[in-house]
Amino acid sequence: MKILVVNCGSSSIKYQLYLMPEKTVLSKGMVERIGDENSALVHTCGDDTTRVERPIADHEESMALILETLACEGGGVADDSGISAVGHRVVHGAEEFSGSVMIDDAVIGSLERYSDLAPLHNPPNLVGIRAAMAKLPGVPQVACFDTAFHATIPEVAYTYPLPYDICKKHGIRRYGFHGTSHRFVARRAAEITGIDKYEINCITAHLGNGCSMAAVRGGRSVDTSMGLTPLEGLVMGTRSGDFDPAILFFLSDHGYDIADLNTMCNKKSGLLGISGESNDMRTLAELADGGNERAKLAIDIFAYRVKKYIGMYMAVLGRVDSVIFTGGIGENNSAVRAAICEGLEHQGITIDADLNAKTVRRAEGPITTADSKTSVLVVPTDEEAAIAADTFEIVDSGQ
Repeated sequence: MKILVVNCGSSSIKYQLYLMPEKTVLSKGMVERIGDENSALVHTCGDDTTRVERPIADHEESMALILETLACEGGGVADDSGISAVGHRVVHGAEEFSGSVMIDDAVIGSLERYSDLAPLHNPPNLVGIRAAMAKLPGVPQVACFDTAFHATIPEVAYTYPLPYDICKKHGIRRYGFHGTSHRFVARRAAEITGIDKYEINCITAHLGNGCSMAAVRGGRSVDTSMGLTPLEGLVMGTRSGDFDPAILFFLSDHGYDIADLNTMCNKKSGLLGISGESNDMRTLAELADGGNERAKLAIDIFAYRVKKYIGMYMAVLGRVDSVIFTGGIGENNSAVRAAICEGLEHQGITIDADLNAKTVRRAEGPITTADSKTSVLVVPTDEEAAIAADTFEIVDSGQ
């Protein structure tokens, strides 16, 4: 069965074509700058990469170009064996969706209602769903939610200490995100350590431009750093993470309006805001090595915040089998991993400097010493593979 996985943003569509259940990637690509005269599609099949540059007006035209490219020689879809299903990444499923589901009119209606909870993500996700349904009528479409893995978080962890009735009325609670990634690496860590996937206790750290952590008990999420929106929690590329909300009231008294504050917190804070230079950890590392004190401070605050969450989640879980790093920074930046884990020896974590240094470029495995009580693993995430697996399972079972 050939399954197309689609990740639709406001001006881009990323896609991968899988042969299931083998989990073989047949081809992949991306349409970028949708709606711009400099739009382009980059498509890779095996060792061959092609680039198509032309104006692409909207997501429906983008989807048509993707399907046309897939059907070409070397595209991944033969004439006699087309796409059997499409799996869509959807950011917010609110409280209604605790797992992946077949998309129908009722599901689309729910996603429309939840758009105000994820205004930057759910509307583009819906556009991609509608475009795929229009171009592939009759082909099953499955929604896979970033929030779903965190549906098991208990009330004590997801409830905010605000007026209870207001929270209930407006659906204000901790939802969490990056759930597909947290689930994937937790399952993979269970395989690596030989622990049943529903017995492992672990802390997962998805560190990229967006960052979040999860406390996983018995293979299920019981707490996570992101909240109602992806703004809460760790320091991120341009998002602030945790801070005193009274700062916003203070700034509003000094002339900042709601739009200014929203933009500041989501797009001008985090690593970029602290350093004043970049949201890219690689750039900041180069600047810090050259003596830039604010770049060094940004990295130090980033590592400190992750370390603090590890400590909190150790207290929540009690027994911790593994701490898992994933995402662009988590997988590739050994210096940041070392800074995060420095001083955690009394918590049973001892890093092997040589193993840590060589575990980069999507390498997988432990970076702790043999006698470390808690293992620390690097596990490259594969959200697309997880979406393909969910889609195959739902379609194959006829759910």
